[in-house]
Amino acid sequence: MPSHISIAFKGLEMSTDHNAPIEQIIHQIDEVAENNERVKFGQVMDAVGRKSFASLLLIVGAIMVLPGPADIPGVPVLLGLLVVILCGQMLANSDHVWIPSWMERWEIGQSKVQKMLDWLRKPAAWIDSMTAQRWTWMMNHATISTLAVAAILVAMSTPVLEFIPFSANLAGGAIFAFALSILARDGLLAGVAVCIAVATFGLVGYQLLG
Repeated sequence: MPSHISIAFKGLEMSTDHNAPIEQIIHQIDEVAENNERVKFGQVMDAVGRKSFASLLLIVGAIMVLPGPADIPGVPVLLGLLVVILCGQMLANSDHVWIPSWMERWEIGQSKVQKMLDWLRKPAAWIDSMTAQRWTWMMNHATISTLAVAAILVAMSTPVLEFIPFSANLAGGAIFAFALSILARDGLLAGVAVCIAVATFGLVGYQLLG
């Protein structure tokens, strides 16, 4: 990562492969799942690195995008709270991720984790191949700050999104694209993330005014 970004956001250091960030994260989580019948979120944090805010945001966004989890009442709000915590620390320039201990103890069965990973593997290679280090001049302090604020606003809309079918998946897509743009250093994808966020706000506004 360019030095000006690392200095501005020292909590974004990460060990993922910038050429295939999604596949690398899937591999890291899969190793945890293979050795544990119940996988805790704290174990996932340890696997991807507690300094990698973007990797953890990518995981949260992926869970929201996947069919099923985001449709369970209360789950989008909890995931939204996690996004607020992560992005808030990014804006505060924290050097490592902190989340409440009760969130670290969230756990899911090995079979469900592997099922989600299997679902993600299909599009992961394609998505990774579509990302590239483009418009890297955009990936500066101001842009990342803007994206973090946008992600927080999207996350804060999750209580309303629970009442709109499939809208939580759209919000997850925005958060997923935001995180991936940082991991891949892809300024073009950052622009796409903003567009998805705007679409989410538009959907919420339509629902509230309609």
